[in-house]
Amino acid sequence: MTIADLFSIALPLIQAPMAGVQGSALALAVCRAGGLGSLPCAMLSPAQLEQELHALRAGTDRPFNLNFFCHRPPNPDPAQEAAWREALAPYYAEFAIDPAGIPSGPGRAPFSADIADLIEAFRPPVLSFHFGLPDADLLARVKSWGAKVLSSATTVEEALWLEARGVDAIIAQGLEAGGHRGMFLGDDLSTQTGTFALLPRIVQATRLPVIAAGGIADRQGVKAALALGAAGVQVGSAYLLCPEATTSPVHRAALKSPAAGHTALTNLFTGRPARGIVNRFMRERGPINPFTPAFPLATSAIAPLRSAAEKAGRTDFTHLWCGQNTLGCKELGAEELTRELMALD
Repeated sequence: MTIADLFSIALPLIQAPMAGVQGSALALAVCRAGGLGSLPCAMLSPAQLEQELHALRAGTDRPFNLNFFCHRPPNPDPAQEAAWREALAPYYAEFAIDPAGIPSGPGRAPFSADIADLIEAFRPPVLSFHFGLPDADLLARVKSWGAKVLSSATTVEEALWLEARGVDAIIAQGLEAGGHRGMFLGDDLSTQTGTFALLPRIVQATRLPVIAAGGIADRQGVKAALALGAAGVQVGSAYLLCPEATTSPVHRAALKSPAAGHTALTNLFTGRPARGIVNRFMRERGPINPFTPAFPLATSAIAPLRSAAEKAGRTDFTHLWCGQNTLGCKELGAEELTRELMALD
């Protein structure tokens, strides 16, 4: 079974949910092309989420995907937060920022009963989760709506864990993928493998449809994934330059520059490993820093530095999420790009 059959869509392609660089416009364009458009919801307020859901329902009668995080919010550690801000003090001074005025806070919320209450009336056709799954009662509630459920696995062990808990398909997230690693059974980055090493192992180990994600940015990559047994593909970075994306001007410029050829996993911006283009902050502090507060508590202290640098046209403190393969990034409408990706004959 392909995911086209599973989700009742024309093309076995999911547009990867990319928080911070897209809203419903990108998802709707992909839906119009016959793929499964996705809305990233972890950074949306309840009012914003409801607004986007109305836009999706008004804009298409085709299936779409809502994506949520399933992390366990950490207990704030005042000592660690103070040490983190002390490490950032030279940067605050450089940009004349008063750290005393910077609020603390997570910036990203996990899936919850309150969110389920909000979205239930919209009966979303597909829900995908990152960092595991919600608690069993919440998962059962979602499935009672008739929604198909997906989640990301970065190892065979995670795939088997997801299968045992009743997901309808598994996203095999290879090491090349941009944005946050979906890893949830451990934090050892040495367990992470590339898409075309991970994909056939999960296909062999599980009975579920497996969706290949990471480094797939053109139709040749799509063909290769399908040849290795994928039931479909998930594509993210290729859409970052589309006009429907909300990718910032400095991020777009970086994607079109030679700098896009050098990405790394970093925990500096949020507290969890995520892949992005290497910038000044990553070079000076090391991409993986043990002093970074736990996800997502690192975010608030970086935000004013990002804003100040971007106003000067610089990407010093911007999380430039993207995968290792940016060759497919095109300034092309998302509907046309989707059809181009899936022109396999």
